[in-house]
Amino acid sequence: MLLSEAWQIYSADKQIEGFSPATLKGYKVQHNLLLRHFGDIDIRTITLPDLKTYLIEKGGHLKPSSLGMRIRFIRAFFRWVTDEGYCDSNPARKLKEPKLGQRVPKALSEEDTVMLQEGCKMPLEHALINFIYSTGCRIGEVHRLNRNAINWDNRSCIVLGKGNKEREVYFSIKAAIWLKKYLNSRKDNDVALFVTERKPHRMSIAQIRYVVKRVAKRSEVEVNVYPHKLRHSFATHLLNNGAPMEGIQTLLGHTKIETTMLYAQLSGPRRKEIYTKYF
Repeated sequence: MLLSEAWQIYSADKQIEGFSPATLKGYKVQHNLLLRHFGDIDIRTITLPDLKTYLIEKGGHLKPSSLGMRIRFIRAFFRWVTDEGYCDSNPARKLKEPKLGQRVPKALSEEDTVMLQEGCKMPLEHALINFIYSTGCRIGEVHRLNRNAINWDNRSCIVLGKGNKEREVYFSIKAAIWLKKYLNSRKDNDVALFVTERKPHRMSIAQIRYVVKRVAKRSEVEVNVYPHKLRHSFATHLLNNGAPMEGIQTLLGHTKIETTMLYAQLSGPRRKEIYTKYF
């Protein structure tokens, strides 16, 4: 079976399994890189040394995390190829990911978040910044939201997270006020919660990032600001204010508590409080 033929069946299988379009798009990028390197050859001719050569030549410049992502795709793809009987043995079985240093998520200080909010000028900016920060949503979750998802009485909404898992998130009174002002200012009938400023249609992920960057530049916050940092800040400020780890895990939509526990390393004030109280 040719590489291109294997991809067609593999992507169809993963689509049936419920993989998100974004995940499949990322997989297609990785497959195209393989195709560009090897050509459209019979997958049975690819060996472990071939794959290692590919990773060295085409991935030697990558960060360990990016290289690890490439290796994970290759292993998953060739495991599927082998399990489906299109290949006699799995050439990627012995590939190992590079060791990663533990990356601690970086958060804004509470002062920085106030400065960021003060840097907003129009209702869209106020609504978007306050909504992302007070819900802790991922950018993709915000991008997919529709107006009718908002429960104004409960100041909450249901978002679709990773793995197509739904969860309820909550937003602050300030976010609710600006959301109402923003929605009342709109003249369009688009169902999306956030739309572009010109010729309104659903904001793309890139456009949401652009608005956040625009506000950050205007606010003169001295650290790099992007939507996911607002999510980190949400979790960190909850932890600093005494929220239990299990509760933060639920609000963030993390499957594993270990992912949430990364935020514990950021909580300097909270650690000091525990030290002072118990030592």
